Amino acid sequence: MTPSFVPPRARGLKVQRSCREAPVVVDSTVEHQSGCGHETEKGGRRGEALEVIVWAGVLRRAHDFVSARFPAADGVVLGGSSASGTTTPTSDLDLLLIGPDEMLGGRGSSLAATYEHEGQLVEVFAYTADSYRVWAGREVAEHRPVILVMLAEGVVLREAPVMAELRRWAAEVLAAGPTPDRHALDVRRYRLSALLDDLTDAIDPTEVVVLMSAVFEALAELLLLAHGRWLGSGKWLVRRLHAWDPDTARDLGEALVAGERGALVGHARRLLEPLGGPLQAGMVR
Repeated sequence: MTPSFVPPRARGLKVQRSCREAPVVVDSTVEHQSGCGHETEKGGRRGEALEVIVWAGVLRRAHDFVSARFPAADGVVLGGSSASGTTTPTSDLDLLLIGPDEMLGGRGSSLAATYEHEGQLVEVFAYTADSYRVWAGREVAEHRPVILVMLAEGVVLREAPVMAELRRWAAEVLAAGPTPDRHALDVRRYRLSALLDDLTDAIDPTEVVVLMSAVFEALAELLLLAHGRWLGSGKWLVRRLHAWDPDTARDLGEALVAGERGALVGHARRLLEPLGGPLQAGMVR
């Protein structure tokens, strides 16, 4: 499996193979000699060299895992933090697999499962080409694309003819953005309005903390959808909010982290106004 490109933090690196045929990333200033391994860097920085080693390890583990567990996979894509070059000590490997029914060993036409490989968790999303479109369509309906983003933005480790067509389709869907109707946005505005009242009146400290988090999430989702942006869960909601408007993400995040209830409520009411303001009386759900 040779990736078609390397993650953002490793740009400027190229992929070559070692004697054991596992993909290895080497700095573009490194001369790859015949035989096993490569020569020392020429002027490379220590941090860059460490990044190369980490990336090479990611590729090897992904290659070994797929070869052992899903050898019939036609296409393999690496997603998540491993693909973006932002791994942490607890990061897992996120792998999207496209292949025939045989790839799934009689377990249907799709599989979402967690494995452990060499001490690291591996999240597998495996589909036939047809079932991929079905499951991606469900994500679109919920405005939370996961496997669409993996395919369109991930690192391709194993290419297949069907992958190119699916990638084009995924990219087009993502570029079009979500299309919630007016009623769906009103329902979210209604729920946020109720949460803001609850937060304003809350006395119990635990309730305040829970309600502040709920307001942040509800407001972030409403803002993203109202401006044609996809939703995310957990950290991905924060990242997508930041990608849409860094200043708004900063203001809301600082208020939430500092526990400044008044500031968060103030930001929320201000941001609600262009969307029609608070909505309660007259709302039909």
